[in-house]
Amino acid sequence: MAKNSWINDNLENALDTWDEKMHEVWQLVTQSPADFKGGGIWRVITDIHGALQATGLALLVLFFVIGVVRTAGNIAELKRPELAVKLFIRFVLAKAVVTYGLELMMVLFSIVQGIISTMMRRSGFGNTEALNLPSEIAKAIEDVGFWQSIPLWVVTLLGSLFITVLSFVMILSVYGRFFRIYLYTALAPVPLSSFAGEPSQSIGKSFLKGYAAACLEGAVIVLACIIYSAFAAAPPAVDESAGAVTMVWTYIGELIFNMLVLVGTVKMADRVVREMMGL
Repeated sequence: MAKNSWINDNLENALDTWDEKMHEVWQLVTQSPADFKGGGIWRVITDIHGALQATGLALLVLFFVIGVVRTAGNIAELKRPELAVKLFIRFVLAKAVVTYGLELMMVLFSIVQGIISTMMRRSGFGNTEALNLPSEIAKAIEDVGFWQSIPLWVVTLLGSLFITVLSFVMILSVYGRFFRIYLYTALAPVPLSSFAGEPSQSIGKSFLKGYAAACLEGAVIVLACIIYSAFAAAPPAVDESAGAVTMVWTYIGELIFNMLVLVGTVKMADRVVREMMGL
């Protein structure tokens, strides 16, 4: 076995973990909730959604009555044809939103997925290039003596730990988006029923804006990955005249900086979308 090969292996394993999580990110942002984890979670969510439709319809009547009471000052106003027609149309549309809310939400999700597909197709990035330890660094590590390798142990251990932690933080943020979409979908009938009354319709509007923001997070995540992929296409420069420790430290430092930018953008995707939409 080559001398100090475990140092190279440690770095390679950390880079492999990053590549694995990056590949998983690409899969998640291009995947439908109905296909995630074989569709088992989606079936549970749709069952909950269907069960809550009865609650949503009951709340629909309640919000409608509250809206009628606040909109019409007295019984005489309800006899006006234009007001009666307006209230009837509102009730019918609100009932349709509660009944077909799941279909409407999936149409919105499909629109966002189309945006994501367009960005990936136009950018030419369908995945990320695998990160590999430069041969110059691998050779320099293998050539150092025992005492010189001690600083390398510290640098590579810290660097590998940091890269591994960043990869898991990034994938957790992407999983968090999926879970928010599931939560919105399962509970949709309850807030959507608020459209039945004019005073309460702001609840439904906020819900739809929040769901749209959760969907659009995928577009921001994909755009961040595309930008990172363009950076990764030009790996950090290696100064072969420097010592092994300096070479490794410089390489890992620049690599981690690029990863931090990506992970930070992925974690802030929800904030970016809400600022864009004025939420």
